[in-house]
Amino acid sequence: MKRAIDHLVLAVDDLTAASDFYERMGFTLTPRAQHPFGTGNRLAQLQGCFLEILGVTAPADILEAGPGQFSFGAFNQDYLARGQGLSMIVLQTKDAASDREDFKRNNLKTYDLFDFSRLARLPDGSDATVGFTLAFASIPELPEAVAFTCQQWRPDLFWKSEYQSHLNGAQKINEVFLVSENPLSAKKFLRGLELHPLYGHVNVMSESEFQRRFPGALIVDGRFGGYQVGVDTLEVARNLCDKNGVTYVNSDTGFWVGPETGLGCVIEFNTCV
Repeated sequence: MKRAIDHLVLAVDDLTAASDFYERMGFTLTPRAQHPFGTGNRLAQLQGCFLEILGVTAPADILEAGPGQFSFGAFNQDYLARGQGLSMIVLQTKDAASDREDFKRNNLKTYDLFDFSRLARLPDGSDATVGFTLAFASIPELPEAVAFTCQQWRPDLFWKSEYQSHLNGAQKINEVFLVSENPLSAKKFLRGLELHPLYGHVNVMSESEFQRRFPGALIVDGRFGGYQVGVDTLEVARNLCDKNGVTYVNSDTGFWVGPETGLGCVIEFNTCV
C-alpha cells in the first residue's frame, strides 16, 4: 500500500493569531472547531488534503496517555512547550485497523486505535457531526516526528468545495521536509509508513542541507521542518503576501516564508507538481 498525505498538523501557540496569518497568506479557513481532548483547529482544505492549524484551547481536557495509548492532545501540548511547528503528518486511509497491523509488521511503534467525533460548521451555517479513527505510528529515535492515518466516518460531511477555493490558488501539498541528523532512522520510519512517492513525498535533510535550501531557517534536529504547497500561479500568491505584509524569501523556483514568520516551520510556495 502506498499512502498519500491526508493533512499536516501545524501546532501553534495562538490559534486566533495563526488563523489571521494563514488568511493573510491567502488561505480560506473553515470555522473554528473544538476537539473533546483539549485542542481546537481551523483547516485549509485543499484538493484531497488539508492543513490543520491546531492550538491547545482547553488544557484542562487534555489527558495523559495510558498503557498502549497515544494522547494527541498531550503530544501537541508537550511539542508546543518546545516550540511551534509541523508536529505530525497524517496519511489517508479507509481502514485504520489494517494500517496499525501494517505499521506493526514494519517495526514501527503502534498504539491503540483512537476514535473521536466533533461538530463541524457547514458552509450553510448548520452543524454536523464528523468522526475519525486514527492509527498512530512512531519510532523512539524521532520522538517529535509522529505520523498517523485518519479514517473519516463521513467524508461527505467533511469535504466542502466552498472551503477549497483559496485566494492564493493553493491546490495541494507538494512536499514535506524532515530535518534529521540520523538519516537511517528517518528513512526506516518513512519506509514503515509506505508513503506514496508523489502524494506522500517527505524529503529527509540534515540541518546543513536544510540550511542550504533555506538559508537562515533554523529547525531543531528530529522535527518536520515545514512543507511546500502547490499553487496555480506563483505571482498571485506572492502578490497576496506583499499586499498583506507577509515576509518571504524568493528562490529560483518559488518563494518561502521562514520559521520565525511561519510559526515554527518553513512554508514554501511553488507551482503544483
